[in-house]
Amino acid sequence: GPLSYRCEQPLAPGRLVRVPLGSREVLGVVWEQAGQPPAGWDAAQIRPISAALDGLPPLSAGWRQLVSFAARYYQRGLGEMALSVLPPALRDLDSIQLGRRLKRLDKKGNKPADTTGDDPVVQADTRPEPSDEQQAVLDALPTIDKPVLLYGATGSGKTEVYLRATERVLDEGPTTQVLVLVPEINLTPQLEARFRARFEPRHGTAAVVSLHSGMTPAQRLSSWLAAHAGQARIVLGTRMAIFASLPGLRLIVVDEEHDPSYKSQEGARYSARDLAVYRAKVETEHSGQRCQVILGSATPSLESWHASEQGRYARLEMPGRIGGGSLPRLRVVDMNHQPKGATLSPPLLAAMEERVARGEQCLVLLNRRGYAPVLACDACAWKSQCPHCSAFRVFHKIDRTLRCHHCGFTQRVPRACPDCGNLDIAPIGRGTEQVEEQLAGLLSHVRRPDGAPARVARMDADTTRHKGSLEAQLDALHSGEVDVLVGTQMIAKGHDFRRITLVAGLNVDAGLFASDHRAPERLFALLMQAAGRAGRDAGQSRQSEMWIQTWHPGHPLFHALKRYDYPTFAAQQLAEREAAAMPPFGHQALLRADARTQQTAQAFLQMAADLAEDLPGRAEVTLYPPVPLTIQRVANVERAQMLVEAASRGVLQRFLGAWQPRLLDGRQHPASRGLIRFLVDVDPLSV
Repeated sequence: GPLSYRCEQPLAPGRLVRVPLGSREVLGVVWEQAGQPPAGWDAAQIRPISAALDGLPPLSAGWRQLVSFAARYYQRGLGEMALSVLPPALRDLDSIQLGRRLKRLDKKGNKPADTTGDDPVVQADTRPEPSDEQQAVLDALPTIDKPVLLYGATGSGKTEVYLRATERVLDEGPTTQVLVLVPEINLTPQLEARFRARFEPRHGTAAVVSLHSGMTPAQRLSSWLAAHAGQARIVLGTRMAIFASLPGLRLIVVDEEHDPSYKSQEGARYSARDLAVYRAKVETEHSGQRCQVILGSATPSLESWHASEQGRYARLEMPGRIGGGSLPRLRVVDMNHQPKGATLSPPLLAAMEERVARGEQCLVLLNRRGYAPVLACDACAWKSQCPHCSAFRVFHKIDRTLRCHHCGFTQRVPRACPDCGNLDIAPIGRGTEQVEEQLAGLLSHVRRPDGAPARVARMDADTTRHKGSLEAQLDALHSGEVDVLVGTQMIAKGHDFRRITLVAGLNVDAGLFASDHRAPERLFALLMQAAGRAGRDAGQSRQSEMWIQTWHPGHPLFHALKRYDYPTFAAQQLAEREAAAMPPFGHQALLRADARTQQTAQAFLQMAADLAEDLPGRAEVTLYPPVPLTIQRVANVERAQMLVEAASRGVLQRFLGAWQPRLLDGRQHPASRGLIRFLVDVDPLSV
């Protein structure tokens, strides 16, 4: 919580200051002005602040309310939340260093974009004409005073709606600002290029900035300062950008709002999508001017869909694709009738050969990187188990390593089985590396229209980890150098691939029968998003196809997907959720404990349950017994969790607020000896 300091001159709430804390000097935020010292303290006993960072305007009241709400709702300390969402490089700056940064920012300025002699106004008029559906949405947006769910098919032109809505907001005044959130870093460069091309000619080179974890600390600080000073009119970023300081914020866009990447999985477990809805409301209240939030998706989250069904969100629909194109025809391949052990069924392979020979491109989705998930010995049953985790190390053939994707432990592939010495150790299962290798061999005889051999490439976290590698791979695909792209889920989200006419989904059954109640929702969204990469050029849409290989072709999910009928799928899933009192009809939180032993982790959780027995509202809350996580050990840390459920969000929040102080005190209990940490995850994505 807040700490008290003394200052000779009154400081406005939101002012950044340097203060002594123990033997260190740290960054602080003035949260409120106290007229009197705390009870029992003499003003002389309270330490004075070291310096106020006068070069920066104070953080707004709306920003402070957002942070206060996030800390309270997600059960974190206010100071922890406030400082963690500020740029790390800002924490180390004193007044002199900050002054230099601001001077550099002013010197850089908001210069006019290089339009190579063309009139910027003429350039702005070359925008594509909106379709009837786009225009209907754009006409409706100014009349809506609640969150907007933009339900548009893949390829329906949602990005153009975002661009035109942004343009309208920027034209309202010289200080208005827009925040655009995307789920993953790999989508930011592509979207950033479109926003820069549209807005830099009119608003200058500093009008658009990015905020994401792939930036250096200096870059993040520069973008944050530009947004805070009002120099940047548009901020594009991942979930962390929801906490950017934007004093003139009038529009928040959350693209692909269904994506689980908007939920943080470390530190404060906040949902940027949910906070976007709250922030729009807060900014409207504090500024007196409307701040609108648009949640866009072809496969909305069930929570957002349910809210639109109830009327809490306004739903605007764009079912058609730009240019009158159609979604690809879905073909489900029954793997029970295909050759045993086949990675790709013969009909699918033949269809890919035909596409490549015509100069078209194919996309192969397999959501598992590496060459094979496991390396095993058939003589003694040895498997490539990670010594530090309850998981197997993945075989990466390209560098002959066994790599744990949870803790990072890496070793060279052994020449023989470490247990029995058998030389015949073999991979089990398939990853993107193996599919890329097999496709290169299977398509080696196929020639492109120019006579060159077919080229197969791979895009996953391994091939895009170096700076600039993602952009280079996307450029190769857009230019037609690549005929078949194999990749994980990162290739299925948001990209505008104009030459792809066939998309294939491999090994999709894993999501059909998972224990997580959200697995069908995630699988449907992934496959529908992947299908949307095909046929985006209206001239090719009629012959575009989505192939899915499955051992369960009669599953209801595939029937709904074949018709691209998200409303029917959502209704069926919501009926199941309601019968089970699962979100959005019930509300959940997880209490998780990490310890040196599983026994210690579960003992702490059991003690926590005992501490909750006499809390107000306990009868309205269900506490389930402690259980290990699915992967219970990571990096030699044992993990356990306990599920908390309530029918009402308010009941759950009051219970968690009363429980948290007891949990903090419980760390001193003998049962907590060996406990490393505990955390509360409100509205968890997986249980």
